[in-house]
Amino acid sequence: MGPYETIQCVRTAGLGWIYLNRPDKYNAFDETIMAEIADALEVYRTDAETRVVIFKGNGKNFASGADIAELRRMTPADALFPSMQSLYDKIYHYPKPTIAAIHGYTLGGGMELATACDIRIAAENARFGLPECKLGVMPGAGGTHRLVRLLGEAKVKELVLLGDFMNAQEALASGFVTSVVPPDELEHAAAEAGRKIIEKAPLALRLAKMAIQRSQEAPLEVGQLMENAMQAFLFSSADKNEGVAAFLEKRKPNFQGK
Repeated sequence: MGPYETIQCVRTAGLGWIYLNRPDKYNAFDETIMAEIADALEVYRTDAETRVVIFKGNGKNFASGADIAELRRMTPADALFPSMQSLYDKIYHYPKPTIAAIHGYTLGGGMELATACDIRIAAENARFGLPECKLGVMPGAGGTHRLVRLLGEAKVKELVLLGDFMNAQEALASGFVTSVVPPDELEHAAAEAGRKIIEKAPLALRLAKMAIQRSQEAPLEVGQLMENAMQAFLFSSADKNEGVAAFLEKRKPNFQGK
């Protein structure tokens, strides 16, 4: 795996860590880091031992968004075929659960990366914002659509139009993050959340995540029919038999994702 120039990857106890590693650039995104994240995700996707992927920034910040030096040279074609939006779509629809461990400034594309993850845990010093309009552009990787589904139209307009930042406690109150911890406990908290996920059946997790995400798009009746179909499929799985047997036998299940 790798070696990579702009990220660091560590696999441990079922967790696949992706550390954004451009601290001198506030972990800003350029084409290299996006390509390397995409490659790492593919490696983790095909690795049976990796059950959860966790994103974290090296240095003082999670991620500051797009590299301004690259933004300066971008053309309309770059906006029509955006690599950042494509990457975040891949993260949002990733078959394995994802966690964002967030600290420091999490701005623009950095906030949109966190938005694409399933679980977000913030350090007390986290600051969130969408300052793109100050540069004559707008959020372009989920900030005006996916984030609205999480925070609501009014809050996203506040972030975009006023350019105000949201602190960790505000993010917790809004439901954007699931918990806020001291900075020195962030990595442990993310790993603990990952371990809780690993205890669950991977096939059930994958289908449940898919059903939840599709609920935003499908009418209620269609969503419930899809939910029933997925449940019927799980009823035929070896993991369902193992999970029920383990519960009745008072032991830990040994899920195989089948």
